[in-house]
Amino acid sequence: MIAHLAILPILLPLAAGALLLLVGGRRRGVEAGLALAASFATLIVALLLAGAADQAGGQGLVLTYRLGDWPTNVAIVLVADRLSALMVLLAAILGLLNTASSLSRWARLGPYYTALSQFLMMGLNGAFLTGDLFNLFVFFEILLAASYGLLLHGSGDRRVAPGLHYIVINLAASLLFLVGVSLIFGVTGTLNMAALAEMVGQVPPPTRSLLHVGASILAVAFLVKAAAWPLGFWLPRAYDAAVPPASAMFAIMTKVGIYALLRLSLLVFGGEAGESAGLGREWLFFAGVATLAVGVVGMLAARDMRRIAGYSLLVSVGTLLGAISFGDTALLAGALFYMFVSTLGAAAFYQLSGLIGPEGGDAFEDPPTLEAYDPEDDGLLTEDDERAVAIPAPIGILSAGFLICTLIIAGIPPLPGFMAKFAMLGPLLQEPEGPMSGAAALLAALLVGSSLLALIAMARAGIQIWWADPGRIPPTIRLGEAAPLGALLFGLLVLTFAIEGPYTFIQRAAMQALAPSQYSSAVVEGEAGP
Repeated sequence: MIAHLAILPILLPLAAGALLLLVGGRRRGVEAGLALAASFATLIVALLLAGAADQAGGQGLVLTYRLGDWPTNVAIVLVADRLSALMVLLAAILGLLNTASSLSRWARLGPYYTALSQFLMMGLNGAFLTGDLFNLFVFFEILLAASYGLLLHGSGDRRVAPGLHYIVINLAASLLFLVGVSLIFGVTGTLNMAALAEMVGQVPPPTRSLLHVGASILAVAFLVKAAAWPLGFWLPRAYDAAVPPASAMFAIMTKVGIYALLRLSLLVFGGEAGESAGLGREWLFFAGVATLAVGVVGMLAARDMRRIAGYSLLVSVGTLLGAISFGDTALLAGALFYMFVSTLGAAAFYQLSGLIGPEGGDAFEDPPTLEAYDPEDDGLLTEDDERAVAIPAPIGILSAGFLICTLIIAGIPPLPGFMAKFAMLGPLLQEPEGPMSGAAALLAALLVGSSLLALIAMARAGIQIWWADPGRIPPTIRLGEAAPLGALLFGLLVLTFAIEGPYTFIQRAAMQALAPSQYSSAVVEGEAGP
């Protein structure tokens, strides 16, 4: 069983998606049961995979799964180390949230929502587990094709324009991906990342420049998919257009680009890459700082909840790009924990926006907009009136969820968002070796400043949503949507008090990611294969 764990996160969603296509929308009960069972099974497999990868990593190995007995340079191989297992687990959590919360109403806005969600899961898990660049491209295209359908789910003018923009941007990035992959293959004769890690340091000087050009083009494609500045202005508008469960699932898609950049920079161009070691670290840092700044400004300027959530994703992308450019173990561990928590926080905020949105239709024709504060409206209620105001139960429940999301996204104590930022600030204040002088101090200042400004943006949104309109009719809370969101928020609260085990795993994942020889030897020599 353990020998096949690496391929199960791909096969399970593939089989479930195919069955859901056959079922279609004719039998809602069967469709819902099958989608929930598949998502829950994928989560269980992801937990087992994380445990197996952690156990194998303790012996200096990673789990590998070869598809066919081909030579390493052309072999199709799946590789599960702690980092890839962490990403699969994050995708499985969001996949279950997406499926469970969509069945009450969102999945009925159009056909094949649950099937597309399973195919998206398949593409995500394949991208995290593949060991070669060509199959990374294949799984990228699978998840993007599924995301096109999910973004346009429900149709309408509101989705068509940003949907087409999203498709064009990603097609252009895919073209760059192919060009970069072709140049790298032309120089090295392989696209297997483990083989590349062993060959890059031996590439002769006449062709090394061509290798660097190919890697740079590939990195640009990953930066587009990660929505880094100046290539990420498509994200807030596109994710705003999707239905809330799909937007919550999309929160992880920028992290696929981050993960690919991590593999490229730490494995292929890590410390053992000779003259190519640390290729592009300065550019990653500059892109991260700029993306972080743009994301914070966007949060302050946004006028509705889903746009705020979209710009918060840009803040997390910028933070991660800046952190991984240092190549420091403690800083990388904090960044991975921040990626996990911030992605779940943004997904919860997207899901919460669907509960707060107006009733009727698909709740998108007239999204909740934040109005400018008018001091002349003060005093509309007398002191006696204010004492008599009763908070309806739905408002109380949703405002509590809003508060938790605010604390997580802004990184305010004592929730895990603060712990993640604090885990990054400690190493930064010790001034690790960085891509340039003063980089650590600059990133540390931006981390602190981004928390303050994000808190201001979220607090302003909360005031406008809960207090600006005393006569607002409380929204109806649907149990099918509220229960998955409540479970996610409860899990994040529990993580505040049970952080030692998960963070220890993440620390070991960071150490393993910065020791590429373990990854390479397991794949090239097949010492951990089934």
